[in-house]
Amino acid sequence: TFTHSIEQSTQKLIAEKQKSDLLLSRMLPLPVLRRLRAQRTVPAEAFDAVTIFFSDIVGFTNISASSTPMEVINMLNMLYRLFDEKITHYDVYKVETIGDAYMVVSGLPQRNGNRHASEIADMSLSLLRSLEGACVPHRPGAPLMIRAGVNTGPCVAGVVGTTMPRYCLFGDTINTASRMESTGEAMKIHISYTTKLALDEIGNYEFQTRGPVNIAGKGCMETYWLVGKVGEFRSESPRGPQLQDYHNNLMELLIR
Repeated sequence: TFTHSIEQSTQKLIAEKQKSDLLLSRMLPLPVLRRLRAQRTVPAEAFDAVTIFFSDIVGFTNISASSTPMEVINMLNMLYRLFDEKITHYDVYKVETIGDAYMVVSGLPQRNGNRHASEIADMSLSLLRSLEGACVPHRPGAPLMIRAGVNTGPCVAGVVGTTMPRYCLFGDTINTASRMESTGEAMKIHISYTTKLALDEIGNYEFQTRGPVNIAGKGCMETYWLVGKVGEFRSESPRGPQLQDYHNNLMELLIR
């Protein structure tokens, strides 16, 4: 009947809108998305304290040079799908991925008191655990390892652009977090003094002093390795996802 046809069309429209909303929510934080819809523009906002995480793949340039483009894409897809699944268990926001770099923040766009440092710390430990024993997918026996860097401090966040709007972070806190990653070591979490102080306030974290490190543009900084957490580590499930669980290549995902 005509009424039934209208109902079906309405349901299809609702389903398509939900798909669109889901896609947009993966590009912009939901609070920011709601404000954009309501007033078209979202003013930049200053945050007193957030914690930033950066990671990249150790030896990515060499891996890329001796791999086909599709092999590199499949490897990154497997890694990012694993990380994307892991971070859903923490109060964090994935800012972006650029090449092999993966950037996450806690404490914005919704403030969470002083939990931003512990959320990123727990997430970082979880990500490293998920890669223990992992290999480059198209090179059995070649270890797949990351470097991780974390820093805590103030920043400004806002939406940049109109054609493809991006939620971007600005400030020295982001630069220092990136430096923590680039001066780190394989399968270690390199943290700044400000992050250590924030975690000390929360308690139950274990560190190793790395000592003074010369950081480009910053000079000599006292930094630390985040080693672990005292007591039982928060687990997402009896068996958390591992890299091999995401073996589907990109073409298979696109065909679905």
